[in-house]
Amino acid sequence: MKKIKFGTLSLLGMLLCLQACTGPNKTNTKNANPDTLAMDQKKDQQMNLYTLRNKNGSSVTITDYGARIVSLTVPDKDNKLTDVVLGYANLKSYKKQGEPFFGAIIGRYGNRIGKGKFSLDEEVYQLQLNDGKNTLHGGLDGFHAKTWRVKQQDSSRIDFFYTAADGEGGYPGKLDVQVTYTFSEDNALKIHYLATSDKNTVVNLTNHAYFNLNGEGNPSILDHQLAIQADAYTPVDSTLIPTGAITLVKGTPFDFTKAKMIGKDIDENNQQLGFGKGYDHNFVLNRHTLEQPVARVSSPLTGIRMEVFTTEPGLQFYSGNFLTGKDKDGKGGVSYPFRSAFCLETQHFPDSPNKENFPSTVLKPGAEYQSTTIYKFSK
Repeated sequence: MKKIKFGTLSLLGMLLCLQACTGPNKTNTKNANPDTLAMDQKKDQQMNLYTLRNKNGSSVTITDYGARIVSLTVPDKDNKLTDVVLGYANLKSYKKQGEPFFGAIIGRYGNRIGKGKFSLDEEVYQLQLNDGKNTLHGGLDGFHAKTWRVKQQDSSRIDFFYTAADGEGGYPGKLDVQVTYTFSEDNALKIHYLATSDKNTVVNLTNHAYFNLNGEGNPSILDHQLAIQADAYTPVDSTLIPTGAITLVKGTPFDFTKAKMIGKDIDENNQQLGFGKGYDHNFVLNRHTLEQPVARVSSPLTGIRMEVFTTEPGLQFYSGNFLTGKDKDGKGGVSYPFRSAFCLETQHFPDSPNKENFPSTVLKPGAEYQSTTIYKFSK
């Protein structure tokens, strides 16, 4: 595994290093912005990159800022290494207000909590509001905006650690979190989450990688074929908070039980809901073990396939509705326009602390929160 300081090497240099280390395979990615991935030259503002690489030349690069996936390169049908996740070319962009959580670990609570509040043990907790009148992905300074500690690393595995103080972001309890990334020889990225608390609290951890199997920088994911093993989903209100209903997908634009193009019914979805601009919904998985995939995606352009395995009961499918393409600070100086990426965020359901019929997200002292997700790539 290679460790690189953002303050001493640009992402361009990192990608050139990846290309040089992978032998005859060509890297299907644009040159990155030469800006260094640092806010400034102060030591405490220099963040680190860690690269896990297998014998096939595939690799995943992660930063300790937000424990974020910065790049993930896998071979396409012509054996060209292709970066399939969106990201920025400099740390300043990752730290700007309103950035879309590219590649980050999300916590203490992934997805939305209605009105930014919930009750636990007869006490009401008010969280930071960062999504209109709601809380999204832990709030303004959630886990995506923290520098994580790295305690163990080798060529295929890296462990990140973070401790959230009691009251941080409005959540009760001191929460100790460990996230382990493992990258296998068969191009499977495994993410394992472990957390403990000293008080009753709520926890819902996930990763917010934005995928485009055509290659990051490609303007659309509407041609991707997607299947989700879910017979039901959770409808939402005008602020994207679940109504509490669990509704069958059959006969709706949300039916991905058989593979179909992401773009096939997306405008019908927009027409039906009027506010969602596409998919941004939690799917109720039929099963949630690591034995069979809960979702499959493929690109007809590159031939790259991705399978998702998880122990979580829900899967948030997001079709990049809030990407605007206004900024050209993506890797290679590109913009990321509307619907140029998708997310498949494994999770418990949004707003579960306020929905008694949803799976509980309460973590008690002495118990462990554990969750595992695998993104496996093939061609």
